[in-house]
Amino acid sequence: MAKARHLVLRLAFLLFLVASSAAGQSLFGDLFWQKPDFETNYGGEWKLVTPNAGVSAMHLAITRNNKAIMFDSTIMNVPPLQLPAGRCRSAPAKNNPNALDCSVHAVEFDFETAKSRPLRVLTDTWCSSGGFDADGNLVQSGGFMDGARAVRLYKLCDTCDWEEHPKSFSVDRWYATQATLPDGGFITVGGRHQFSYEFIPKAGKTNPKAFRLQFLVDTTDNVENNLYPFVHLSTDGNLFIFANNRAILLDYKNDKVVRKFPVLAGGSRNYPASGMSALLPIASPAVGRNGPVPAEVIVCGGSTKDAFSKAEKGVFQPAEASCGRLVITDRNAKWKMEKMPIPRIMGDMLILPTADLLIINGAKKGCSAWWFAREPALEPVLYRLSAPKKRRFQVLEGSNTPRMYHSSSAVLPDTSILVSGSNPNDGYKYAKVMFRTEVSVEKFYPPYFDPLLVMHRPRIVEDSVRGISYGQPFDMEFSLFDMLVVETDIRVTLYAPPFTTHGFSMNQRMLVLNVENFFVNGIGRYRLVVAAPPSGVFAPPGYYLLFVVNRGVPSYGVWVQLAEPDLLRSVVSELLRTFLFVFVSVSAAATVEKAASEKEPIIGLVETVAAQAMLEAMMTVVGLDVSAGHMNPVVAIGLAAGGRVMVVQCVVYVIVQLLGYAIPGVMILS
Repeated sequence: MAKARHLVLRLAFLLFLVASSAAGQSLFGDLFWQKPDFETNYGGEWKLVTPNAGVSAMHLAITRNNKAIMFDSTIMNVPPLQLPAGRCRSAPAKNNPNALDCSVHAVEFDFETAKSRPLRVLTDTWCSSGGFDADGNLVQSGGFMDGARAVRLYKLCDTCDWEEHPKSFSVDRWYATQATLPDGGFITVGGRHQFSYEFIPKAGKTNPKAFRLQFLVDTTDNVENNLYPFVHLSTDGNLFIFANNRAILLDYKNDKVVRKFPVLAGGSRNYPASGMSALLPIASPAVGRNGPVPAEVIVCGGSTKDAFSKAEKGVFQPAEASCGRLVITDRNAKWKMEKMPIPRIMGDMLILPTADLLIINGAKKGCSAWWFAREPALEPVLYRLSAPKKRRFQVLEGSNTPRMYHSSSAVLPDTSILVSGSNPNDGYKYAKVMFRTEVSVEKFYPPYFDPLLVMHRPRIVEDSVRGISYGQPFDMEFSLFDMLVVETDIRVTLYAPPFTTHGFSMNQRMLVLNVENFFVNGIGRYRLVVAAPPSGVFAPPGYYLLFVVNRGVPSYGVWVQLAEPDLLRSVVSELLRTFLFVFVSVSAAATVEKAASEKEPIIGLVETVAAQAMLEAMMTVVGLDVSAGHMNPVVAIGLAAGGRVMVVQCVVYVIVQLLGYAIPGVMILS
């Protein structure tokens, strides 16, 4: 009898848990449901995508139409592909002023079909920089010789090619860094023998001057260990700039250094010592919460200050294994040190959809430059931010292909890693060299691709996610057939794909979004209300990959555009719907009153009231994605008080709602 009672109690408790989850949010909240990530011993897997992409990917960027833009430099001789007749570029030589270059130096690579579409580059892109604008177009700048002052635009279409503006900068920008600003514009910092920064001008315009930055003078040395500086947009709107072994916080609007940080021990970290850096994932606040949000940077690897000069003499210094983390929003910030299991130069540091880091590519000795590195770092390393300090690094399955100088990698929408490039030679050379030129493309599948975890992978319902507006909540749906899924199992991450070259992924950015509400929509179907980032300071406008992560297993990403809210559209929508709401309500009341006075059948009253209710419900639903469907000042004020709507928006909504009440009243009374 006692066993039967225990069994009944257990079943009742289980049903209670299921019911509480199905109600939308677990009644236990974080207390009982903070489950750990799924465990796996899977070290990842490598697969060849194509043996020949057409170019060696010195530069790499993933576009919102699921293509990879890969390119090298126009100085590189005899790449595998040739441009079609009539598309060659002018390349005058001393002995032939009418010489043409018909080699393909850039491709649009379809990583799903492994097909390459040749692109034509006119100015030299050697060691240049880039980023995406608010419309998802690739804006690319600098380079060598005729390309040193150029800005190039690549729009996304099946037949698009580079648009080039060769006289955009006031000075040469070779080995410079391009960073995206909160308004979607760009700043370019540094370059060889350049101790300044300037903003990318509008197409066809030329900057009259650059802004001198003494910090770049202070951090240079005899081999220029401050090239390709690490630049990150902080959550306070300033720019964090790291060069050589030092860092500052720059108020670029007022041309003022607002903070100097302590020196990072452990040699030089920028080109040619070539370490890695990333802005760690940012915890995006809830709607209406605009307080300070910490921002933290990590810098790993690099080499000794004299690595380049030693390599010139055939001595290859061991790479640096240390990492430093720094909270750049802290006035008294100090570096916190850790050690990688593998020393590394020329590696890439990518933010995975899970908000962990992947360190991949590079070498263990030497420095950047043709022929100046030894001992390929074949094994990627996973860095788990939330793990205890001694368990954060995990060495993963290695590749058989050295990816040395001029290699690159990128996170794909399916959460695998595209790996390409590597050319430590002064041209395309496949034999009689220590490390051949690589035109192959591989994919690396991180540990969350463990076949045993496939069942735990969520799937975003793409049509459920539309445009995302700053400071606004948005709805999204996903499917997942795990048992007892609760809110604390789920994270939502928003990822800005970078422009990667020379071991630095420019403009890479991830936000862990705040989940406002969690609902069960049916068996294996869930709906989230998620807070969009509050402003461009947290996430500049543009296209992002949106992921749902279930206890360390990410969904495939979907592309979403983040932009300013269309306030005019919201205001018009709120005014029209409030007007119709009042007009229909008053008309329905008048109809009911008349029907009652004339003693019409009750069925007519029910039809009138039902029609009114259905119309009002329809108007609310139609307005949800535009202005949240308030139609009532009390609702707007309540949402503002709860942090769901910004105060300015609330004030505007209340004004137009009152107008929506007044206009039909005047019409009816008159």
